[in-house]
Amino acid sequence: MKVLILFGGNSTEHEVSIKSIKSILENIDKKKFKVITAGISKKNEWFIYQDEIRLLDKNWLKRKTKKVENIIEFLKEFDVVFPITHGTNGEDGKLQGLLDLFNIKYVGSKTLASAIGMDKEISKILFSSLNIPQVDYITINKNYNIKDIEKNLTYPLIIKPANGGSSIGINKANNKKELIKSIKIALKYDNKVIVEKFIKARELECAILEDKELIVSDIGEINSCNEFYDYQAKYKQNSNTSINANLDINVTNKIKEYAVLAFKGINAKGLARIDFFYDEESNQIYLNEINTLPGFTTISMYPKLITKQNITYKELITKLIKNAKEL
Repeated sequence: MKVLILFGGNSTEHEVSIKSIKSILENIDKKKFKVITAGISKKNEWFIYQDEIRLLDKNWLKRKTKKVENIIEFLKEFDVVFPITHGTNGEDGKLQGLLDLFNIKYVGSKTLASAIGMDKEISKILFSSLNIPQVDYITINKNYNIKDIEKNLTYPLIIKPANGGSSIGINKANNKKELIKSIKIALKYDNKVIVEKFIKARELECAILEDKELIVSDIGEINSCNEFYDYQAKYKQNSNTSINANLDINVTNKIKEYAVLAFKGINAKGLARIDFFYDEESNQIYLNEINTLPGFTTISMYPKLITKQNITYKELITKLIKNAKEL
């Protein structure tokens, strides 16, 4: 089977994508798959990489590569495309729509599910319709009114771009001055911003793999080195993650129930990581977001949680590719 591993892109998660593909290339079963690698630059130019060792170099784009001139004809050469293109234009349905338009098989959710998963406002509306609890929030744009925010929510607050990932552009505000500054930052990444109540809670994650039936992982926990799990805490500092959160069995089962409900609710395919908050004082679970194309780096929770289910990293990649072709 001829497989294209696609990485990069012009989103703010470009570098995270490079970290993810490095892990995939180190673990994919090359006896089963003929693997070709293509990188998308921040200018949306596509390059073929025959020599995968180049991906270990952070200056991969500066190296001489073969440019893809006809992207559609190039994509049609493959049995399956494995996009590990995190963020906007790679995870939000745009790339998936291109692949669907030309009947190209690929790993992950289809166009609509990808778009819903990326847009935090739309996914929150859908999850509310499924009666999945969420933290109180409002959505604003550049014409926001501070009074409206303060009327509906009390400090501290979390401010985040409605479309984005890897906690890029997210900040906490304890007062009006910090709120205005945080909104300004978030608006650099998206024209729509989510403002939600900050709660002191445990940050929990559940992974799902679609393999004829859904495989639902145990619950993992993020022990952030910062006050919340921002980009620095994820990739630059020493946060700890556990793939076996110490939880009451009823809480564990409820999180798994919500995770499956969210996965099916947006009609996700292949894989997803669903993130939760758990307020121990009130014994309340809140769904934070669903990630339809989660990270695959060596520190990423999705592969860690799935490989705990007696599935090796290599087997996980094989299942995702074969299921994309067959399901």
